Amino acid sequence: MDGTVLVADDDRTIRTVLTQALTRAGCKVHATSSLMTLMRWVEEGKGDLVISDVIMPDGNGLDALPRIGKMRPGLPVIVISAQNTIMTAIQAAEAEAYDYLPKPFDLPDLMKRSARALEQKRRAPKMPVQPIKDPGDDLPLVGRTPAMQALYRLVARVMNTDLAVLVTGESGTGKSLIARAIHDFSDRRTQQFVVAQAGDLQGMDGPSSLLARAKGGSLVFDEVADYDDDTQARIVRMMDLMGDGAPRIMATSQVDLSARMEAGAFRQDLYYRLSGVTLHVPSLRERVDDIPLLADHFLTRGERDMGAIRRLSHEARELVRGYSWPGNVRQLENTLRRLMVTSSEAEISRSEVESVLGNQPVMEPLKGGGENEKLSASVARHLKRYFDLHGGQLPPNGVYQRILREVEMPLIEIALDATAGNQAKCADLLGINRNTLRKKITDLDIRVTRRRKLM
Repeated sequence: MDGTVLVADDDRTIRTVLTQALTRAGCKVHATSSLMTLMRWVEEGKGDLVISDVIMPDGNGLDALPRIGKMRPGLPVIVISAQNTIMTAIQAAEAEAYDYLPKPFDLPDLMKRSARALEQKRRAPKMPVQPIKDPGDDLPLVGRTPAMQALYRLVARVMNTDLAVLVTGESGTGKSLIARAIHDFSDRRTQQFVVAQAGDLQGMDGPSSLLARAKGGSLVFDEVADYDDDTQARIVRMMDLMGDGAPRIMATSQVDLSARMEAGAFRQDLYYRLSGVTLHVPSLRERVDDIPLLADHFLTRGERDMGAIRRLSHEARELVRGYSWPGNVRQLENTLRRLMVTSSEAEISRSEVESVLGNQPVMEPLKGGGENEKLSASVARHLKRYFDLHGGQLPPNGVYQRILREVEMPLIEIALDATAGNQAKCADLLGINRNTLRKKITDLDIRVTRRRKLM
């Protein structure tokens, strides 16, 4: 590596580490804790690359990017920041930073990016940076893990294109939030954002009414995998007829649309129209290190909304981090909101978390295994996965009763359906006493509907 690097960070340790690493790589380094000093160096023509923190004692590194671009159009800037939210990545992209890395960063990765930056010139901005809408604390798109940072960068790259976007991920991961962020941070942000359901496309005027509502904004088809073939065909025809001033098309799906397409359950022509760019939102199991960040985010929001100041004890935080969260971010948020209401002390204890998590589902939907797999093997496979997802820690106490409840409930519901709601026949079928069945129906809050059984 060859060149002069300007390093600006108020953390002395980071300045020292970067200075040593870059010097060993063959670079000359000027390091400072002052944004004013950095700007003076840039104005004097020093440096072939800038590595700058965002929050500095005398200013904001992101705010300085347009000025650097005007003074030195070919000077690449790598932004590093402890503010690990999608806003930082989006703002860095808007200001045409060469790259963005969250703290704590991987030093070898930063060195590789620095080497690439020194080999190519950063293009001058085509237009002044436009201010973007600040979503405040309403978007829980928080994360420093590589999976989330990669997602942030991809959002920043595609937000101002006209490509259709398909957002995939499990239920509760925040797919709709990603679609909303793409709209709110794009040059369509002043136009309408319309989320469509299958019913909105019905009737002669359904598609045209949707286009009229969305105009030049964004039109999102929510959980498009659930649409029937006729509705899918309507979307295809609508997209083919869209002209100038049409909205940007986005769709969300919690199932693998390509697999659905190959199985003949989803139209191929619609799949290729929707998947211009596919963004996968990782589950919490894929970004465990973000769970404490999200927990703090929701507790801070709860303090604002409910006026209750709560924090997790160290033991409670470890339990929250180690839980599998099959409902992902949505389940985590609901759990913490409940804890804020039910906890009497400012510090939420581990036992309080265990009490709330004890009522949460422990098993995810069974997938795979084949049609011939025995029930015991299927249950064993998913129970092992449940324990593995706790990262070497034990799940909350009471697993036995929670497992029995999850098996009992669907068994009784299906048996009642098979016997047309006749509890006497259902008890005989299950081989249990009728009073025992009635008690279980009450305890499990099972709705019983008597009907005539057609044979």
